[in-house]
Amino acid sequence: MFNIDLWQEIYGTVRRNKLRTFLTSLAVAWGIFMLVVLLAAGKGLQNGIEYQFRDDAVNSIWIWPSKTSIPWQGQPIGREIQLTNDDFDAIKRLPGVDHITGRVYLWNEGAVVRGDKKSAFDIRSVHPDHRYLENTLIISGRYIDDLDLRERRKVAVIGDEVRDFLFEKGEDPIGQWITIHDLQYQVIGVFQDEGGAGERRKIFIPISTAQMAYGGAQGGSNRINQIMLTVGTADIAASKRLEDRILQILADKHHFSPEDKRALRINNNLENFGQMQNVFTILKLFVWVVGALTILAGIVGVSNIMLISVKERTREIGIRKSFGATPGSILRMVTQEALVLTAVAGYLGLAAGVGLIELVTSFLPPIDFFRDPQVDIGVALMATGLLVVSGTLAGFFPAWRAARINPIQALRDE
Repeated sequence: MFNIDLWQEIYGTVRRNKLRTFLTSLAVAWGIFMLVVLLAAGKGLQNGIEYQFRDDAVNSIWIWPSKTSIPWQGQPIGREIQLTNDDFDAIKRLPGVDHITGRVYLWNEGAVVRGDKKSAFDIRSVHPDHRYLENTLIISGRYIDDLDLRERRKVAVIGDEVRDFLFEKGEDPIGQWITIHDLQYQVIGVFQDEGGAGERRKIFIPISTAQMAYGGAQGGSNRINQIMLTVGTADIAASKRLEDRILQILADKHHFSPEDKRALRINNNLENFGQMQNVFTILKLFVWVVGALTILAGIVGVSNIMLISVKERTREIGIRKSFGATPGSILRMVTQEALVLTAVAGYLGLAAGVGLIELVTSFLPPIDFFRDPQVDIGVALMATGLLVVSGTLAGFFPAWRAARINPIQALRDE
């Protein structure tokens, strides 16, 4: 392996056939380069899609009421479906429901006031489990609890963006009072949210308080605008069965057809996430197939160049064997040339691919659907190693042919 004469011979062969060696090496390097770039692009797309799910629990089901579009049991179409506390309680009792919350919208984004500071923030009235549906992270104080609901307390959990606007820097907001829709609420907690600044400009209050205080304006003190829940399983089929059960219960209670897709809008995040994962599995398979075919083309090129090299050096090999060169030495000479060619070309392709990815990552602005395009270096090195082994094997057969050359016939070769 470290025979200086052997290395000099390899260098001489490459030097005599610069263009042919360059084109073959380019094909090998291009295969690794494309594989690395495609793997990174696929990972960037996957990270982007997963980023879209960062704010909401993946194993969640979201339910919105709408209007009927199918006549049912004498009821006309266009009838508005309205969820209530009774619906919430019925769904909560179902097996498989992990966390559940309702939500009442305060449609007029309320003027929130503290002292001489006033601004409009998104006010959401929820149950205590809401924090698990939107991955809310409490950084100070606490979240809404069951006692707040039972006693209809006027308490509020504010986002850190709200805190920074209403309170002075370093001032502790816990226990302080703010005005929401002309009513006083005591701040009991501050939260952060990975969904961005918009999600951190929200205020949560108990849903029972909102139903009592604003029920008349919102259409009734028993009304719920939306129900969200998480399922205690990662099994998509189980979540679909629970979804169907919920639809049947609500259809029976509100007298609409279970086949009416417009009466309720149900979004199953677990199903959506599973579909995305299936897409990425197919994408990864496609990337590997394309990469493998590209690398295979390079390996075929290595085999061809070794065959041509052996053909051109038939007379030289015959002279070597007539002077006592063993078949093993001839085999090593040709095989090592293939090894060097594929190893150098593979490394250059790997370096170029990784370099391009780092360059793109450095200058690419944040994009929600394409984030952090990285490639697993271990996978890339494994692919490069496989390429080197395959290229060496591709050179083995021409080497085996060279080792079996008859010296007398070789000396007669023109």
